[in-house]
Amino acid sequence: MLNSYFLVNELVVLGLFLVCLVHAARQGWAGVARLLSGVVFGLLLELATIRQLQAYHYGTFGVMVFDVPLIVAVAWGSIAYSAMTFSNAARLPEWARPILDGLLALNIDLAMDAVAIRLGMWDWGQGLRFNYFGVPFANFWAWFWVIVWFSAGYRLAALIHGRTGRALAPFAAVVIGLAGVLATNALIAFLIPFAWHGPLVAAMLVAALAIVLSQRPPLPRSAPPPTWAVPLGLHAYFLVAGLTSGAILQPPLLLVVSLAMIVLALLIHGWYPQPRRRRTYASQGSP
Repeated sequence: MLNSYFLVNELVVLGLFLVCLVHAARQGWAGVARLLSGVVFGLLLELATIRQLQAYHYGTFGVMVFDVPLIVAVAWGSIAYSAMTFSNAARLPEWARPILDGLLALNIDLAMDAVAIRLGMWDWGQGLRFNYFGVPFANFWAWFWVIVWFSAGYRLAALIHGRTGRALAPFAAVVIGLAGVLATNALIAFLIPFAWHGPLVAAMLVAALAIVLSQRPPLPRSAPPPTWAVPLGLHAYFLVAGLTSGAILQPPLLLVVSLAMIVLALLIHGWYPQPRRRRTYASQGSP
């Protein structure tokens, strides 16, 4: 019998994918191709990574493609589409946008992964006290580079003007994304000593934040629905599922981290009150 938490998760992810699809359809075939290429990339990525690293395995969801839940690929496509749509609306140089995309994805996973393993959605086989609440530090390295490589591959091909660039971009995102991820996975899994994984991930996060903040980008306040619906929808699901199951209280610090990531997501996406502008004498007109 299908786990009820798995089923609700699939419905939530499917709903978020439909939000992305509606927005993508308004952009024409190029927008739909970008979204669907993210799903294809996510599926190939998971199939390849499981065989490359043999570090985790999934529980049984409603629709499986070999040993990978199809909904996981749909989630990857939605997350990539959401992050790229947000960074496209931010005032950043093109080369810095993939870095912001990777950071936006990490905001989701820092709250999601530890709850998901406690719900049995996937298993790292290391127990719940390993590294980050049972999640290997190397996982966050992978999450960052998954989105960075996909975004960079798409944006690189899109620099070619006209239909050629628009046609090549989805394929480049998948090919460059897969090649890049497998390379960075191999780097941390087979070349970097395990004791260095935590410091390496911390250094990567600090460096990425420094690069983005050095550009002083004013974040968009009226970005399209996918940009905030995907992260907040996933945060909300894992918070509610974690609370109803008690998983997010094992330990209680996990709840604190999850709430912190939700607050950060709200701030990033502009869900905070705007200061009221003071009216000048000229704008007030005559009494």
